[in-house]
Amino acid sequence: MKFGPIDTAQAEGAVLAHSIALPSGRLRKGLRLEPAHLAALRAEGIDSIIVAQLASGDVDENTAAAQVAQAVLAAHPHLTMTRAFTGRVNLLADGPGVAQLDVSALEALNAVHPMITLATVPPFQQMAAGGMVATIKIISYAVAQSDLAAACDAGRGAIRLVPPEIRDATLIITEIDGGAGDKGKKAIADRLSALDVDLKKVVMVPHEVTALRDAIAAADTALTLILTGSATSDIDDVAPQALRAAGGEVSRFGMPVDPGNLLFLGQMGDTPVIGLPGCARSPALNGADWVLSRVICGIEVSPRDIARMGVGGLLKEIATRPQPRRG
Repeated sequence: MKFGPIDTAQAEGAVLAHSIALPSGRLRKGLRLEPAHLAALRAEGIDSIIVAQLASGDVDENTAAAQVAQAVLAAHPHLTMTRAFTGRVNLLADGPGVAQLDVSALEALNAVHPMITLATVPPFQQMAAGGMVATIKIISYAVAQSDLAAACDAGRGAIRLVPPEIRDATLIITEIDGGAGDKGKKAIADRLSALDVDLKKVVMVPHEVTALRDAIAAADTALTLILTGSATSDIDDVAPQALRAAGGEVSRFGMPVDPGNLLFLGQMGDTPVIGLPGCARSPALNGADWVLSRVICGIEVSPRDIARMGVGGLLKEIATRPQPRRG
């Protein structure tokens, strides 16, 4: 592509680089110039304009952006690409889910040529219907076909939206004297609803192993959530112990995300069990959200996955958290 000033009379077929106001109306940048445009410019005494001229083998910005979008989506469903406009295409979620990204492939795509760009939400971001997962922008008015092909090959199939698989859940809340009771039930129900999950049952039991064990064993939904009246402070505390007593297992206690440290993750047969931290009573983002959305969408969450959440896991300072202060 050649960019720069040119005689207006020779600009047919070129792309206008900067908008120009005329009595008959504004000619906007990106316009492919036709004889009528050139006549209007010359009538106003504009004999030179700045344009982009496509060379043989160049692909215009809109065609290029659409091709990159098609490549990164491949045959993955649940995402829709918008119509290309000014070199931009957005990828939108068709419904709720989690964005799953091949980070190395997307980095390779962005390394091909600085005029070919793709920006995404963070990996494993929870999305709602209509949410923008990615935007592709071709910065220049055209790019070389060879660079476009390399970018498409590098990023092919690198973006997908994983929809919810789990459809219902049980919430078990343990009670202590003077505790929070069922506070937080709505916040948790809203979290589930955002992922098209029905909170089928809310069960209140005393904060002791036997009662909680029986409630876990009786749960008959695809997901079990436990919210304890007293924070879980050890892997042998009431809730993890009750899960093991019911015949389940605890795969991870504690996570390097704050707020949300006191989460535990386990399994009861084929049913995932999440011990929620107390901060889940609030609708504010916390570490439980990161685990909950992945579990609901059928994405494995291993202890290593949770360990990796620490980088970027400082979500928000809260005034009530005890902490060292500068003297």
